[in-house]
Amino acid sequence: MRQRTVAPVVAARWALWTFVIVNLVIVEVLFLTAGTGKNGVLTVAKFFGLHAAVLMLFQLLLVARLPWLDRRIGMDRLTVWHRWVGFTLLWTILTHAVLVVLGYARLDDASMTKTFFALAGVPASLLGMCAAMIVVVVAAVSARYVRRRLRYETWHGVHLLLYLALGLALVHQLLETTTFNSSVPAKAYWWTLWLFAFGSLVAGRIVMPLWRNAYHRFQVAEVVHESDDVVSVHVTGRHLDRLPASAGQFCIWRFPGHNHWWLANPFSLSAAPDGRTLRLTAKAVGSTSAGLRYLPVGSRAFVEGPYGAFTSLHRTRPGALLIAGGVGITPIRALLEEEPAGDVVVLYRAHNENDAVLLDEVRALVADRGGQLHLLTGRTGEGTSPFEPDRLRALVPDVADRDVYVCGPPPMTSAVLDALRRSKVPRRQVHSERFGLA
Repeated sequence: MRQRTVAPVVAARWALWTFVIVNLVIVEVLFLTAGTGKNGVLTVAKFFGLHAAVLMLFQLLLVARLPWLDRRIGMDRLTVWHRWVGFTLLWTILTHAVLVVLGYARLDDASMTKTFFALAGVPASLLGMCAAMIVVVVAAVSARYVRRRLRYETWHGVHLLLYLALGLALVHQLLETTTFNSSVPAKAYWWTLWLFAFGSLVAGRIVMPLWRNAYHRFQVAEVVHESDDVVSVHVTGRHLDRLPASAGQFCIWRFPGHNHWWLANPFSLSAAPDGRTLRLTAKAVGSTSAGLRYLPVGSRAFVEGPYGAFTSLHRTRPGALLIAGGVGITPIRALLEEEPAGDVVVLYRAHNENDAVLLDEVRALVADRGGQLHLLTGRTGEGTSPFEPDRLRALVPDVADRDVYVCGPPPMTSAVLDALRRSKVPRRQVHSERFGLA
């Protein structure tokens, strides 16, 4: 396989880092040239406020689902970065707020409590306080302990308040003449950054999905019961050969009439796109996935995507090792269709053969390509994991010379990734992705 000069994920990360560094340099210049605050504390508060604005707009770009970034980095990693930038933003905003109150308290020789309520009577400050309060609430419900105890719909509804916070922050910055309007170049920079960030979000999250659905007119073509608890849904539409979908990617699916419009599920494509249909395969683990078997043929589908970096775009080696667990076989099965004849090995983990989703299709695809399939069944216990480094190397002796794609339940994926690290498989050859919305 031809070696690339720069891997796609590396190029995307460099692009993001360049964007961050360039904007930080511009903000530092604006900070140094826009004059100081009314005292030293307020000058430092202004420093944190400027950086909070940049962090907030960078947050928008990370979740804008821009295709170029998503295909190279993956929604899961962008979401993780969004999470950590979010907590950095929280502490930056809180530091800015505390320093503003402290600075004016010193300026007026008053208590911080009295100063806080005095600032609440100033429109610019009040808007900033409201935005900060919303960020604190969203951060609180995003803490792992709280997040795991909330339904996704509840968490997502609270998270949407961030858009209100962004609007309040924009007006707050507009009213702060020492930042937004300190000079013509400063005003041009901030308007450009805000419009670019908001424009990217609106284009990626609203305009593109609406346009694609209006253009392709997705609808259910067939519903196939693969087993008692597994169903495949075939979706067709107009001009699907123009949909930029690749094997290994996933879409966010809505079926109007089957669920409320705000209920959506990410399902991987379980077959390589052929320009005529898209196929998802789901196991009944909740009311939404269980109800897919009752979808009427001909009903409308609303499809967002395709998303994800779990594709052959990132291949670096001629040989491939595809590792799947449970319903995680669906993107692996799609990737198999793009594998050339030759050196491919599939490790498929399932409780037993009856639980192995799409097993017959996987067997046929592997056989057609002259590859190897290892069905790993049984319970996992101490000392019995098939993904211990020694057992992994026994199954695939040249594992370090292959590209490895991993998809399955989080505990299994973590175990496999740990085994690959201990087996000295280069990081650039390991590809995994968690398919989820949060």
